[in-house]
Amino acid sequence: MNQSELAKERYLELVKKATPNSKILKNCVKAFIIGGLICCLGQFIHAVLERFGLSKTEVSSYTSIILVFLGAFFTGIGWYDKLGNFAGAGSIVPITGFANSVTAPAVEFKKEGFILGVGAKMFIVAGPVIVYGTLASVLVGLFYFFTR
Repeated sequence: MNQSELAKERYLELVKKATPNSKILKNCVKAFIIGGLICCLGQFIHAVLERFGLSKTEVSSYTSIILVFLGAFFTGIGWYDKLGNFAGAGSIVPITGFANSVTAPAVEFKKEGFILGVGAKMFIVAGPVIVYGTLASVLVGLFYFFTR
């Protein structure tokens, strides 16, 4: 074995030691449970609103509004970040994760002022999602309009 091969072998051993053990199954289970609980909360809100005799459209709209508010509120008081650290993708995928992605930069940069801080940074993460979502909906709408 030459010097180069020994160096490669030694390097691979060091990398193997330094690389943390993957906890994929544990992380997937936590994400599934927390994401499922957030969705169950949404379903509970949906069921409660249905009891007030609202239409399906109103119930769906109010459920989304309430979940977005809760995501933004818990981001503002610092709880959603702790949940995100624990649950990973389970807290990002539901609509509350979208609220977090809009609110977190705004909270972080509020000391820079309302225009250059909150206003400029609020959509740093969610902006592309909104832009591409709007563009996709316009294209789908045009396709539907011209093909029906």
